Amino acid sequence: MAQLTDDCFAFSGALLPLPEMERLIAERIAPVSETERVALRSARGRVTANDIKAPVDLPPFDNSAVDGYAVRHADLDANGDTTLAVSGRLTAGARADLTLGSKQAIRIFTGAAMPAGADTVYMQEDVAVDGDKVTVPKGLALGANRRLAGEDVAAGRIVLPAGTVLEAQHIALLAALGIVDVEVRRRLKVAIFSTGDEVVEPGAARGGAAIFDSNRYLISALLEQLGAVVTDLGILRDDPAELSRALAKAAAWHDLIITSGGVSTGDADYVRAAVEKIGSLVFWRIAIKPGRPVAMGVIRAAPRKDYAANAGAAFCGLPGNPVAVFVTFVRVVKPLLLRLSGARPQVLLPLPVRSAFAYKKKKDRREYVRVALRRAADGEIEAVKHPQDGAGILTSLTETDGLLEFPEDLTSIAPGDRVGFLSFAALMG
Repeated sequence: MAQLTDDCFAFSGALLPLPEMERLIAERIAPVSETERVALRSARGRVTANDIKAPVDLPPFDNSAVDGYAVRHADLDANGDTTLAVSGRLTAGARADLTLGSKQAIRIFTGAAMPAGADTVYMQEDVAVDGDKVTVPKGLALGANRRLAGEDVAAGRIVLPAGTVLEAQHIALLAALGIVDVEVRRRLKVAIFSTGDEVVEPGAARGGAAIFDSNRYLISALLEQLGAVVTDLGILRDDPAELSRALAKAAAWHDLIITSGGVSTGDADYVRAAVEKIGSLVFWRIAIKPGRPVAMGVIRAAPRKDYAANAGAAFCGLPGNPVAVFVTFVRVVKPLLLRLSGARPQVLLPLPVRSAFAYKKKKDRREYVRVALRRAADGEIEAVKHPQDGAGILTSLTETDGLLEFPEDLTSIAPGDRVGFLSFAALMG
């Protein structure tokens, strides 16, 4: 299980600032220790357990970057055209046992190994061919259109540090180096459930005061996109004893438990009390909007014969409104998931865009506003606020392109101000 202690998130303030939360996660949580080797074809989304070094140079030999003619730069006339005898032909994959003599050129194709003696390649469209002779113009630099062995990666260099989340480009690099499998940390095991007597499963009979549960589907999709193994425990009723039993049982088999709803201060918000009964709720309010009532803590596991009695899981209790669930997941849960999985922290860099609206906010709180991007009449990219900004408006996520991030020290913006934009792709990836 994850390496957690009851005081791993210790915080004594009223509202936890987002940077402080990220610092606590980075400093006080250890990733899962178990690793496994997986085939390269199955490695996308997995986290490298160790630094990966290049076993060979890339490229492994000097080769031509174009279709053309390999020459010796010393044979070229600096003041005019040079005519050379074509002495051979090299294609990609052919043995490079040809030697280039003085005043000679070799017909060569992209990817073919450079012949001995050659150091420069002319593109075929820049030369004139007449039978077995080729005339090349002056002015080409030494080494032009030649790729040197190891110019991309030198053998022995660390190409992927530990904690890399493997994507298509990383897998391509490993394949180019001849690597067929890689050691990765095991996938995180995450249990999820929704709470509330008013919540019913989509497709089930719905009473007049009930709503269909969208939060579990949202959380599950986000978790799977991040490579976690998800256990869906369904919808739990507003019963403190039932909640405590379900949390303790899930903690024995999972690294993290995520719930939605029931962590605010209302009389019917039972999750907070259930967690405190069987574990520690070490903070439950973050200075973020939407989504202030976010709980994080540690849950002791129910006893298991096949596991240590003190095993437990991290806990995240998210708000009940779906937009608040999304925002708190990508900005609170995701950093925790990355840390638990052994991945390096994600650095979110908001891209500057122009605001098309005015906005006011409270100081000392990070706020996120849903916006769509458009190109203004002057060609600038500007952000347009969704007309409905309630935390329960799901269409404000489907009809926009991302979030504007307003830092803690900002209190207002005016139309035309530069603001930081985070795309949904960047937030969820």
